[in-house]
Amino acid sequence: MVPVAGLGTRLLPATRSQPKEMLPVLDKPVVQYVVEELAAAGIERVLFVTGRRKRAIEDHFDVDPELPSLPPGEGVEILYTRQPRPAGLGDAVARGHGFAGDAPVVVAVGDSIIEPGPGDSPGSLVRRLVEAYFSADACAAIAVAAVPDALVSRYGIVVPEAKVIAMRAQSPAFLASTVLEKPDPSETQSRWAVMGRYVLGPSVLQALRHTPADASGEVQLADALRAAIGAGERVVAVPLTAGERRHDIGTAAGYASVFVRYALRDPRFGEELRGQAAVLIADAGG
Repeated sequence: MVPVAGLGTRLLPATRSQPKEMLPVLDKPVVQYVVEELAAAGIERVLFVTGRRKRAIEDHFDVDPELPSLPPGEGVEILYTRQPRPAGLGDAVARGHGFAGDAPVVVAVGDSIIEPGPGDSPGSLVRRLVEAYFSADACAAIAVAAVPDALVSRYGIVVPEAKVIAMRAQSPAFLASTVLEKPDPSETQSRWAVMGRYVLGPSVLQALRHTPADASGEVQLADALRAAIGAGERVVAVPLTAGERRHDIGTAAGYASVFVRYALRDPRFGEELRGQAAVLIADAGG
């Protein structure tokens, strides 16, 4: 499941006429990277949870007889449902409660790219989350990474239990004692931030349908996860590896950073750009 219904207000005016998930990073839109990651992990069906002004996403993954290339979602069955109004990630995920039936579902937010580390294969994070979900007999598995104090209030934060889960593939993981939605750094010692990739079991999807909105009018996934933990269920957190990176396209600074990073490393023209780096920086006043 790929929620893409957000309005993208932090990227205005670029998002007035196109979804933020369709902003290009080099020659591919952000959401194509997400679908390719899921396909590499073995996912065969993807449900987009869309909203207003998101038609461009459907067009992008459709067959176009006027263009010779295969559609970017080739080999993956792509479905769509709509979130009538922006009401938070939890509400968006709840819209797809019937998609997986009684099976767990991978959730990947559509405005974030996961870049594999040097020793990782594409889609490896999703595969580790699936493994952790079943190994820990959990109701949810969450990708996390440590963030500095200044960024804690921008993320959902997972507070760990002392117990570490032994994984079959020796991937580190730990149980969550609670999940907090964008807390002040003074409220918790944990710096484990949610990285936009999840495996959610049917009990969490069902709970989301009955989770009330918070003071901002949004249904928070963190609230449903916290309730599940309180009811005795397990939520397991899986850290990104040392080389893995999450690139958030939700802000202009984040978008510019990932574009430059991918351009400098592109095998087609990255070497030429790196050779011009000193001149480009000087021209920019650096």
